Amino acid sequence: MKAHLSVFALSAILIASIGIAPAFGQIQNSIVVTTDKSSYSEGDVILVTGEVRELYSGTPVSLIVQNDKAIVALAQLTVGADKKFSTEITAGGTMRTAGTYTVEVTYGTQNRIAVTSFEFEGSTATPSSGNPRITDTTVSIEGSSDLIGYKITGGKLLNIMPDVEAKSLIVSIDATSDGSLTLTIPRSILDSTMNGEDDDFFVLIDGEEVDFDETTTSTDRTLTIAFQAGAEEIEIIGTFVIPEFGAIAAMILAVAIISTIAISARSRLSIMPRY
Repeated sequence: MKAHLSVFALSAILIASIGIAPAFGQIQNSIVVTTDKSSYSEGDVILVTGEVRELYSGTPVSLIVQNDKAIVALAQLTVGADKKFSTEITAGGTMRTAGTYTVEVTYGTQNRIAVTSFEFEGSTATPSSGNPRITDTTVSIEGSSDLIGYKITGGKLLNIMPDVEAKSLIVSIDATSDGSLTLTIPRSILDSTMNGEDDDFFVLIDGEEVDFDETTTSTDRTLTIAFQAGAEEIEIIGTFVIPEFGAIAAMILAVAIISTIAISARSRLSIMPRY
C-alpha cells in the first residue's frame, strides 16, 4: 500500500513539473531595449539596441529619450528581419541637464513598451545663452542631438541657428580675410529634396546668392562655401530644417496616446458583464 502511495506521489510531482515548466519558458518580454553603457559624457555616442519577440512587417519602433524635465530625442527605428533594431544618439545638444535619462520604445498595434535608463554627466554649454556649443570641429544645433561638422579658413565661426519659417540654417562668421567654410550637415538637421530626390540648396552670403561645392552621402550633405573678407552671415536654404521634426514627433506621440486609450477602452468593455 505504501509503495502504491509513493508511486502515486512521484507521478503527481512529475505531472506537475511537466505542466509548470512550459509556463516559465513562455514568460518573455515582447520587446527589450538596452544601451551599451550605463553612463555617458557630453559628445559620447549612445548606442541603443533592442529586439522584438514578434515581427510586424512595415511597423517601426518608436523611441523617446527623456528626463524628468523634457524630451531630448525622438525617432522611428526600422526592425530588421532578425527582429533587432538599433540607433546612435550623441550625448549633448538638447541633452543638457545632468541626471538620469530614460529610453522608452513602443512597438506593435498593442503598444508594447520597454524602458531602460542611463546617466548623463551634463552639458558644458550655457543653457540661457541660446547659442550652440562650438568645438574645433563640430557645432551643436538647438533641437537636435546630431552635430554639424565644420572647417573654416580666413575667419571664425560664431554660431549656427535654424530658421524654421525659411527652412534654413543661419551661419554667423567673423571673416578676417578671404576664406572658405566647409559644413557637413546631417540630413536629420537640414535637407533639400523634391519628389524624393536630392535638390540643390540655395546659399546666400550677406543676402547675395553664391555658388558652392557639394558632396553627399545617404546620411549627410557637405557644402564648401567660399567667402570674402568682411562676410558676416551665410544662409543655407533647403526644404526641411530640424525643428519640423518636433511636429512629426508630436503627431507620433498623439497617435500612440490615442491608440493606448482606445485599447484600454476596449479592454474595459470586454470585461463588462452582458445582460
